[in-house]
Amino acid sequence: MTSPVSATRSPSGHAGPSRRRAESDDCLVLSELNPRMVIDHLDDEGQPIDVMTFGTVRETCPKCQSGHLKLVLRQSTVRMAHLFCADCASCFDAHYPDGAPALTI
Repeated sequence: MTSPVSATRSPSGHAGPSRRRAESDDCLVLSELNPRMVIDHLDDEGQPIDVMTFGTVRETCPKCQSGHLKLVLRQSTVRMAHLFCADCASCFDAHYPDGAPALTI
């Protein structure tokens, strides 16, 4: 599932995710990811997974529409940075309409 999500402007007038983006690129495209492809050890059912989130982002989950997504950066059990919905346990990649990744540093 791929869904465009508008990125609202901060009070300073800059686009939230990237201040270097042109004003026409104020929309993020979210693509659902298979959690088994981004997080290690999901096959050990019943075992807790130690994954740290780095705050809540303004985008809401396009799948369940109930809460804001959380940013998960690469770490020992996480293969790639992604956005995570704690309500429906879905993972998403984010990129700009021109295809440039939004979650790379």
